[in-house]
Parts: sequence; structure tokens; C-alpha cells
Amino acid sequence: MEPGIVDGAPHHGDNNAYRRSGEMSAASAKDAQKEADRIEPVLKRLWGQKKWDPKSVRAALLELGYEEERTGPKGEHFGGTLTVREMDPRYEVDHNVTPEGALIGLRVHDDACVTAFVQKINYEVKTNGPFMETGCFEPSYGH
Repeated sequence: MEPGIVDGAPHHGDNNAYRRSGEMSAASAKDAQKEADRIEPVLKRLWGQKKWDPKSVRAALLELGYEEERTGPKGEHFGGTLTVREMDPRYEVDHNVTPEGALIGLRVHDDACVTAFVQKINYEVKTNGPFMETGCFEPSYGH
């Protein structure tokens, strides 16, 4: 049994390694927290105004001076650091449902991100290192 695994699921850590974010240096963590502190009041205001659609969230965050991340067809990075998109779909009863809301990823440094969301019931802003396959966005669970 792996340490920290309560139900004894074999290989839980290995199977979920893709869900672990990378390490941040102390300086990068400090910079990421500074950006998170800029973003949090904007999301709080939008949430209070019941504006959690990606278009409204993107517009409000671009006002802070961020630039939308641009990538090429093979994932090449062409500039910008901000990505705002719809929430990930989730399976409910017998089909996928995409909840109202917006997911936010801000690349602060190569090793530091601000990851956030705003939706009807709540909002959250946190800092983390990038994920191996999905950059600043936490990957969804596999099957």
C-alpha cells in the first residue's frame, strides 16, 4: 500500500501522477501569489454580479493588463499568459453537462501558474506549478 492512500488502491499515486502540479521556486511562488491577489477581487466582484461566463471574465481580466495566451496548431507558444475557457464537462445521470462558469489559467513563469474558476455557487483562486500535460489547468480525472 502506498503512503497516504487510505483505501489501499494499488498504484494510485502512479496512476494519478498526471494530476500533480510541478514544483515552483520560492521566487515564482511569491510572484504567482501577487497575481492571485490581483485576480481574486475581480472574480469576487464578477461572482457578486452573477457574471461568470467566459466572455465577461476574460474581458475583466484583460482590463488588468494580461494578454490572452496564443498557441499554434502544435501547441507552440506565441505569447500571452491568460487563458479563460468554459468549465470542464462532467457526466450527470446519462450524459455530459457543461456547468455555467469560467476556468482561468494564468502562466506567471515557466514554473508558476494562477489557476482559478468562477461559477454560480462559488469562486476560487490558487497558485500552483504547471501540470505535465495541461499547463496551468488541472487535468480532469480519467476513467
